[in-house]
Amino acid sequence: MSERDNFRGKIYREQLITVEDLETFKLEFLTELRSLIKGSGIQPMKKWLKTAEVRKLLGVSIGTLQTLRINGILPFTKIGGVLYYDHEDIQNMLLSRKHVNR
Repeated sequence: MSERDNFRGKIYREQLITVEDLETFKLEFLTELRSLIKGSGIQPMKKWLKTAEVRKLLGVSIGTLQTLRINGILPFTKIGGVLYYDHEDIQNMLLSRKHVNR
């Protein structure tokens, strides 16, 4: 019988995890995750995007974006003269216009 088999099923005080251990692990994990995201250059996606951000994301001109708005293809919200676009609406627009060549 191996040494590993002798310890199977036995729990020792050093092996128990406390709530404090879990809290410490959570904080360390979140700190490391934030560091990795920050270091990779990946930005968490914003829910609301302004016109310039949408134009850059879609690679379209201001006129094309205006046409999408006028034709009701891309919903928007206007607050104090600033246009905002919901990121989810942009994704839905792209998916609804997806074509598959057969």
